[in-house]
Amino acid sequence: MTSPLLNRPGAVAAEAPDSAVAAHYGEPAQEQRALERATGWVDRSNRGVVRVTGADRLGWLHSMTSQALESITPGTATETLRMDAKGHIHDHLFVVDDGSALWAHVEPGTAAELTRFLDSMRFMMRVEVTDLSEEYAVLTLLGPGRGDAVAALASALPSAVEAPVRTTEHETDLFVPREALESAAGALTAAGARPAGLWAYEALRIAAHSPRLFLDTDHRTIAHETGWIGAAVHLEKGCYPGQETVARVHNLGRPPRRLVMLHLDGTAERLPARGSAIELDGRAVGFVGSSARHHELGPIALGLVKRNVPVDAEFTVEGIAAGQEVVVSPDTGANANITLRRRPA
Repeated sequence: MTSPLLNRPGAVAAEAPDSAVAAHYGEPAQEQRALERATGWVDRSNRGVVRVTGADRLGWLHSMTSQALESITPGTATETLRMDAKGHIHDHLFVVDDGSALWAHVEPGTAAELTRFLDSMRFMMRVEVTDLSEEYAVLTLLGPGRGDAVAALASALPSAVEAPVRTTEHETDLFVPREALESAAGALTAAGARPAGLWAYEALRIAAHSPRLFLDTDHRTIAHETGWIGAAVHLEKGCYPGQETVARVHNLGRPPRRLVMLHLDGTAERLPARGSAIELDGRAVGFVGSSARHHELGPIALGLVKRNVPVDAEFTVEGIAAGQEVVVSPDTGANANITLRRRPA
């Protein structure tokens, strides 16, 4: 569904998978600064929205995903992963529970399959799973003034904040009824929040070393490679699909790859295409995911490279020189304390 906010003055559509929302509204660098230093809202209405209701919802999701959800308190924002038995990641859910329902937003185009899977796992549990992507849209606020902007929105348009508000240290996600999306954006703008496109949001996300599923990962990605341990994976909870892989890497280390942030040569007039090879001495050692132009750091990108690539190696991507900033250490995991006893001589 193409966002109605693409009709705002200066709006330019983003590229797939985000082509339904704006890349920018005419001034991407200024939009980035607003998200860091003041207040801005970002249209993320292309993301899927899934709601889970029922008395058993938290324990049920706790048993199937990577985060400790069983005793989560209302209003707490967290993340969780749905993995297969080998630890490969199928969904990355950004969740909040309001005491009677758990709300989650996920990558564009994935809500229907996630809902179908969860529905197939209900059995006798008291849960109901609903794909609300056609009824609700995600608006995200960033910046030090976002709390005041949300309060102003609640006063001007109470229907826009009837769903739970998901607030983390760095951003606030609103689940807004789609029919109220334009009105909510207008009220936020009137309250002093600047419209900002995905170019600004993605640049700050990359600079924060925060990967996106399917953009910065592939079908083989496991949680330790991306730095999602802690944020989306709880290491002290019980059995769930993928736990064996998580535990093995946590104890013994050696994930196949590691996440890096690339500082790209600023003299190049282009950004590398997603999926392009990261090369070291002429051989491919990984691939590039998201890339953007940061208003202070210049052109940057996230990539996955082989674990044993030297941490001081200089790469090339599509002929563009790229230095690496280590996000995930090659020594991640390896927490087991194994002592071998020798037989007496």
